[in-house]
Amino acid sequence: MAITRFDPFRDVLALQNRMNSIFQEYNRSNQGDGDLVSAAFAPPVDIYEDEHKIVLKLEVPGLKESDLDIQLENNVLTVKGERKFDKEEKEENFHRIERRYGSFYRSFTIPNTVNPESVKASYEAGVLRLELEKRAEAKPKQIKVEIGAQKPIEAVKKDPQAA
Repeated sequence: MAITRFDPFRDVLALQNRMNSIFQEYNRSNQGDGDLVSAAFAPPVDIYEDEHKIVLKLEVPGLKESDLDIQLENNVLTVKGERKFDKEEKEENFHRIERRYGSFYRSFTIPNTVNPESVKASYEAGVLRLELEKRAEAKPKQIKVEIGAQKPIEAVKKDPQAA
């Protein structure tokens, strides 16, 4: 019979490791950087901005336009959809199923600079593109600097009568 050293924290460490792995699995399936993500899968999104608009591109291959629901309400843009598993009549022996199926729900907070009346959506080659135009007052304005319209600063300092 082997003698084993008693470690009162062995079970606690095993429990802690298991809990950490559970939370890591949850975080892996719900990555969103502050955005609401809740679904069987979450389509990846690219978001970029220029001076005229904000653009979101979501990868949702295999979906029809009718499977998508896009809403903008109270500065929250919500994209919902569902990818259904095509089950054929005959039995097939799958070796691997890596594609994700089910419903998804992505929600993004939109800044007040966006004009909610001018949102455009297009769907091509499995990519949903949403264009959110900015309001006219939010767009940057170019200010022209005039040169030579006033006396140079050194001339003003030397000539007390000029002021």
